Amino acid sequence: MTCATCAVRIERVLGRQHGIEAASVNLASASASVRFSGEPDLGQVTEAVSKIGYGISVHEGGSRDVTEMYSEEELAQWRRFWVAAALTAPAMLLHLLGPHVLWNSILQGVLVTPVVFWSGAQYHRRAWRQARNGAANMDTLISLGSLAAYIYSIAVLPTHGTVYFETAGMIITLITLGKAFEARAKGRASSAVHRLLELAATDATVLTPSGERKVPIDQVIPGDVMVVGPGERIPTDGIVASGSSTVDESMLTGEPRPVPKDEGDEVVGATVNQAGRLTVEATRVGSETTLASIIRLVETAQSSKAPIQRLADVYSARFVAAVLLITLGVFGFWLFAGDGVETAVRIAVSVLIIACPCALGLATPTAVMVGSGKGAELGILFKQAEVFERAKEIHTVLFDKTGTLTTGAMTPHGVETDADTAEFLRLVGSVEVASGHPVGMAVGLAADEAGVALSTPTEVQSITGLGVMGTIDGHRVVAGTPELIREQGLADAERWSPELAAGRRNGHTTFLAGWDGLVRGVISVSDSVRPESAQAVSRLTKLGLETQLVTGDNEETAQLVADAVGISTVYAEATPESKAKHVGQLQEHGKVVAFFGDGVNDAPALTQADLGLAVGSGTGVAVEAGDVVILRDDPRLAPVAVELATATLSTIRGNLIWAFLYNTIAIPIAAIGLLNPTIAAAAMAFSSVSVVLNALRLRRFQPFFESSRYRVQRSRLKE
Repeated sequence: MTCATCAVRIERVLGRQHGIEAASVNLASASASVRFSGEPDLGQVTEAVSKIGYGISVHEGGSRDVTEMYSEEELAQWRRFWVAAALTAPAMLLHLLGPHVLWNSILQGVLVTPVVFWSGAQYHRRAWRQARNGAANMDTLISLGSLAAYIYSIAVLPTHGTVYFETAGMIITLITLGKAFEARAKGRASSAVHRLLELAATDATVLTPSGERKVPIDQVIPGDVMVVGPGERIPTDGIVASGSSTVDESMLTGEPRPVPKDEGDEVVGATVNQAGRLTVEATRVGSETTLASIIRLVETAQSSKAPIQRLADVYSARFVAAVLLITLGVFGFWLFAGDGVETAVRIAVSVLIIACPCALGLATPTAVMVGSGKGAELGILFKQAEVFERAKEIHTVLFDKTGTLTTGAMTPHGVETDADTAEFLRLVGSVEVASGHPVGMAVGLAADEAGVALSTPTEVQSITGLGVMGTIDGHRVVAGTPELIREQGLADAERWSPELAAGRRNGHTTFLAGWDGLVRGVISVSDSVRPESAQAVSRLTKLGLETQLVTGDNEETAQLVADAVGISTVYAEATPESKAKHVGQLQEHGKVVAFFGDGVNDAPALTQADLGLAVGSGTGVAVEAGDVVILRDDPRLAPVAVELATATLSTIRGNLIWAFLYNTIAIPIAAIGLLNPTIAAAAMAFSSVSVVLNALRLRRFQPFFESSRYRVQRSRLKE
């Protein structure tokens, strides 16, 4: 594909095929994403696309690295350019300096012929394929322009008229130079996936009955036990079977400090084992690994189409045909105006060349590719290109508390009970630990510190946002909020009101627990506020956004956290349903809402919000529900995601404005004879490269907390 017209045409053909619900074609990544309603007929799709002059192949498994494709294209374009330049330069000198005699004109023709028919063959071939299918694209304009100048020059040779061989040569030379720069720039724009692919291990050392054996990574299956030495990459996701070490997980978290790993701990493929020898049992391999999932999200975002692109698609779909009609009109006007065939041909060729819609086709996808790639480097994964537009409209950002503004690592702070403390911890701790919730882990830690052995409960039921229930040794144990206690009919809850209130005043998460129909005590646990949370809220406020805290925790604890990070509006004791309802109420009042959360209880709100920001280290449900995945446990990435999305949208708009203005202004200038074909070719090549280079500026985007100016401000505040 060479321009927006190509992408639009393929997209329309794909959309007309039986069983295809939707199709999106991306010019910059040279890819098509297709959604089938049933079993796909890939042969039908391939045949339909080949009929209109394009080749298509199905991409199966793994990830597609287009960087190599663009590298090969760049090399081929440079070869064509240097041959064209070496032959066109002397032809240009002969035209400017040599005597205007027959032998000079013939020599120019001899020099330029290989340029037009070898360096320019790529344009003529593609233009011919389009013509056979009754269509036209950018190649049509280039081919017609260069051939018109060349054929006109051949025709006037016998009459000793003015020839334009050098014009035909310069058109091909300059446009090919532009194509070489464009391929290089597009390769840089698509480098994010390439860098991610380079992180993956290529082989693994697997333990077999006969000893250690090195195998290609694609031969590792779940259950294989792999040996990972110091300094080696962990081949796939897995669980440490034996050994102790530290692992560099910076590729995933962005944090350079090593993470201790012992037997039973989870490890992520492509992270680096730093110290000891580990044996790791593979759990997720191939396309199921964390790295593969990250790459898949980046690829999906890069191949998706922003809504703003639709305007460019509608424009470019009819653009080439309109240019051909304009060219015919311009040619006829100048011919019948009495200026002769020579002037009419020269001006018509200028119109053909200056009008190529390359910049229009590259304006949006290159910015999306660079923006989403930069996001991946920072630990921010945008799922779809439309996120860039939605982020620009955000008015209010809602934060969950636990695991987002706080660390989520609960610690026990006290147990008040009228029963035997050990028995209380055994019964309540067993049910809590079985829930898997951070609060439950804290209760389990309290039992462990007291030397209490836990039991295995049955009929465990975790009620998100309220608490947990289960049966141990015939006792029906309930632990949770006063609301859950009332629902389950446990008596004597009022007796524990002073302890409950005291814990909450101290900023602790405090809840009731009991069994067999009677409340037996109160447990308090606490969570520490992340040091980065206040910076995140402050940055969002500076961006003009309103912030709110929405949590299932009690009012007192929620207010203490809100005060610590600088949030004034608190919505406490919220259930998953009421969180989503609160988002909906804000939307009804005309606010565009972003929600930042990590838990199962956040999934409804993440889905309801205009922009869902899901912490990637949280639950899989939250990650699936979010529009943006934050890979690091750093709330500062919430404002960074908004800023990067806004910068990407600004770049897209700037590119589109430039591309529209370029054609709107340049075509009339060429039509009135103020632009010769050589300058038109240079301008067209520059327009394509300029939008890609403008998109590449996003690679220099820096998070606010990494900029030198921000670091100086922070250090002064500390002083």
